[in-house]
Amino acid sequence: MKVAILCGGYGTRIRDVADNIPKPMILIGDKPILWHIMKYYAEYGIKQFVLCLGYRSNVIKEFFLNYEANTNDFTITLGKEKKIQYHNEHPESDWQITLAETGLNSMTGARLKRVQRHLLNEDNFMLTYGDGVGDIDIHRLMEFHKKHGKILTVTGVRPPGRFGELMNDEEGRVYEFNEKPQASGGRISGGFFVCRKEIFNYLGDNESLIFEQEPMRQLVKDGQLMVYEHDGFWQPMDTHREYLLLNDLYSKGEAPWVVW
Repeated sequence: MKVAILCGGYGTRIRDVADNIPKPMILIGDKPILWHIMKYYAEYGIKQFVLCLGYRSNVIKEFFLNYEANTNDFTITLGKEKKIQYHNEHPESDWQITLAETGLNSMTGARLKRVQRHLLNEDNFMLTYGDGVGDIDIHRLMEFHKKHGKILTVTGVRPPGRFGELMNDEEGRVYEFNEKPQASGGRISGGFFVCRKEIFNYLGDNESLIFEQEPMRQLVKDGQLMVYEHDGFWQPMDTHREYLLLNDLYSKGEAPWVVW
């Protein structure tokens, strides 16, 4: 099983955190949010990744090209027969990562279409965004997808509240305050998709193709889109405030997605 991760956007809404790196490389703790997403999938046994690159792709490439040196002790022998000997292994030693250029200005549908060749042998594969974490049960998500047999499953989540929620009695006395409540209304797409290979019949190479628009609308018309309902934690990192929230949860040891 492989997971494709959309990593190519400009991240314009969070430029106040970092304006010179792609959003998936913004840190939670000492690792990029992209690493956290990959680590989460790996805990469910999914360790083959296809990264759909675009803006500042070199930053993501350099992170993984230098991963061994940055996580291991090593001895280097200089000269014509330069040799590097690593002295220990890390838990990510069995990850297989394909870093695919999908265009600087491509939208999500085009990015996915352009990595089709890296997913040819997959009857089903996973797809998600490189800027959101959650505690979705990946095994149950996959079971749900295989059971209904449709082309696309999207994880439907409760959108996190953007403002503090006050709960008060009739006299106005506040008895509960939630700084970052989960909305109790409808669901939104939280990524964490599962796709059958037939998804590529709905995609084209036009760089303006947005996966969440015409392709998904056509899937709805064809009765091929199902939603897996998730009521647990889910949080994107679109703004500076959300960056601070995710880092605060992580620093306190309260990050629901950290299952390793």
